[in-house]
Amino acid sequence: MNVLVLGSGGRENAICWKISQSSLLRDLFIAPGNGGTPRFGENVNIDPTDFKAIKKFVLEKEITMVVVGPEIPLVEGIVDFFESDKHLQKVAIIGPNQTCAQLEGSKKFAKEFMIRHGIPTAKYASFGSEQIKEAQAFIDTLKKPIVLKADGLASGKGVLILDDHKKAKDEVKAMLSGKAFGDAGTTVVIEEFLKGIECSAFIITDGTSYRVLPEAKDYKRIGEGDTGLNTGGMGAISPVPFCTPEFKDKIETQIIIPTMKGLVADGLKYKGFIFFGIMKVGNEPYVIEYNCRLGDPETEAILPRLKSDLLNLFEGVATETLGECDMHIDDRTAACVMLVADGYPGDYEKGKEIKALDEIQDSLLFHAGTKLSGKDQKLVTNGGRVMAVTSLAHRMDDAIFQSMKNANQIKYSGKYFRKDIGEDLMKFTSK
Repeated sequence: MNVLVLGSGGRENAICWKISQSSLLRDLFIAPGNGGTPRFGENVNIDPTDFKAIKKFVLEKEITMVVVGPEIPLVEGIVDFFESDKHLQKVAIIGPNQTCAQLEGSKKFAKEFMIRHGIPTAKYASFGSEQIKEAQAFIDTLKKPIVLKADGLASGKGVLILDDHKKAKDEVKAMLSGKAFGDAGTTVVIEEFLKGIECSAFIITDGTSYRVLPEAKDYKRIGEGDTGLNTGGMGAISPVPFCTPEFKDKIETQIIIPTMKGLVADGLKYKGFIFFGIMKVGNEPYVIEYNCRLGDPETEAILPRLKSDLLNLFEGVATETLGECDMHIDDRTAACVMLVADGYPGDYEKGKEIKALDEIQDSLLFHAGTKLSGKDQKLVTNGGRVMAVTSLAHRMDDAIFQSMKNANQIKYSGKYFRKDIGEDLMKFTSK
């Protein structure tokens, strides 16, 4: 089949790498892709939110399946666009419709869904732009620290955890007035703080059946020891040693199954990936957030562990036969380390030449913010997160060592990466 993948990050690079291994694939196109995706298919200069241009390309190239990587096209309704267009209705599109995507697109929608269906989550209240005083009054009722979440999409950075009531009240005012996160923050969810340790759980579903993908733990903060500003993600480990069989069973019975039943009860046909941001409090799982796509950089850690044919799973989603598809997982540990540009997540420069990739051994490289530049098609940096280095090994420390070794090998001006990815997990395992 002819497949079009929408997106340009490390997640999409990993998806393309995995799809390219499928015997079901004929031609692969990536819109817009990055400097690494031409290894697996053809880059196409189309914005993932330009639905009309995507339609034109899909019809011209006789695309049979579209895989939506990032959240923005889903929240903006690309699935609905395909399903309502008579020329596109036979084209399989992997991802939830616009209403279902509100699980990520609106924190308020997600929290109301969780409360309605008895899914464990933090206590909360939501406030609109005309309720600044009410929001500030609610903050006064909470113990420190205080969690503020922009309702809409904010590229994974719309969450603030504050240890000071005055600072929290100042920040909520800035958010609700549109100064902090623009339109994404004009509704704010304020939550109680859950003290625990985080992990990410994933399923793929056809609306009825689902298959559980490997879990992962990602590292959001820019600085070692989880310090500094939030980023889109600085690395990930899969599997997660504190996610014991007992705990994973709790995630499935208390969160995944009630979520699936809740979607059905609400009349929502959800097809695609569901990402569950989980907080382990004691030995109990709580949902921090839903996402309507795979995580990044978690994808760069979990897909290398997937032995099954990803395109076959996507076909199962499209035809609603996912329950018949096998799921086989590599029992080795995947350690992903993200290389970023100097200054990220703030201001950073682009266009720095990347060298020494041909020296990398025993690791997978998933490009994120890269592009091929000039007549000589040199590989240069083109984003804050530049490249993910992923290694597999039977021992977690060996996987981490290999990724760190190769992260050191890669050369470009202003390179930075966290050197403590996975360190906090060593106490949970002898690996």
